[in-house]
Amino acid sequence: MDVRAVSVRLGGRPVVDGVDLGVGEGEWVTIIGPNGAGKSTLLRAVGGLVAYTGAIDLDGRPGGTLGRRERAKAIAMVAQTPVVPPGMRVIDYVLLGRTPYIAPLGRESASDLSAVDDVLTALDLADFAGRRLETLSGGERQRVFLARALAQGARILLLDEPTAALDIGHQQEVLDLVDQLRAERGLTVLSTMHDLSIAGEYADRLVLLAAGRVVATGTPREVVTEATLAEHYRARVTVIDGEHGPIVIPKRAKHSP
Repeated sequence: MDVRAVSVRLGGRPVVDGVDLGVGEGEWVTIIGPNGAGKSTLLRAVGGLVAYTGAIDLDGRPGGTLGRRERAKAIAMVAQTPVVPPGMRVIDYVLLGRTPYIAPLGRESASDLSAVDDVLTALDLADFAGRRLETLSGGERQRVFLARALAQGARILLLDEPTAALDIGHQQEVLDLVDQLRAERGLTVLSTMHDLSIAGEYADRLVLLAAGRVVATGTPREVVTEATLAEHYRARVTVIDGEHGPIVIPKRAKHSP
């Protein structure tokens, strides 16, 4: 994935401003930054969901030349709060990922059903196929959202705050699963995250956005420093060098008695 000079304006206001970003095949890159930095908007631009200026190449092909079906076969996105019609069963939701392969007014083929079955099995969701999504736990629903994206057969996966509203156990479950699938299926992952310690644990590289611009990029240890977080997050923190990446600990403010 190659993002060059990408800018997005929403309501006449610049939200993403001249971003350059490259993601290598099989790499996991996470975009971090304070609230309002443009993280989700940039991800939506890469996914073709908002208008942008600049250039985005996917697998060496200009993204602007891809039709909706071609783009959906190349790139899949899990939104922060996916829209789920009430009463929808797990299998029907995951089948939506096969839409790019089904002709208009057509029906899913045996290969579509087989692809969905394979994904449900891989994500330990086969027993949930007939369940309605609203009956599942947060971690189970997040696995279903991933299943739909994987059913698309895309090699590029976009994840917008994939662990939002999940407890620490379900966060680990979801991110370990993404890491496993990346290794097994050769996926390329571009995500956004708020939790800096978790972002540094899983990502190969971090890209820090502030006011819509890239202000730092590199390995988690290079980007997540006390000085950088003080400057761009206005945060008082201690950063500890953990086994797999930096661990960020907030400092309590000192008040006079």
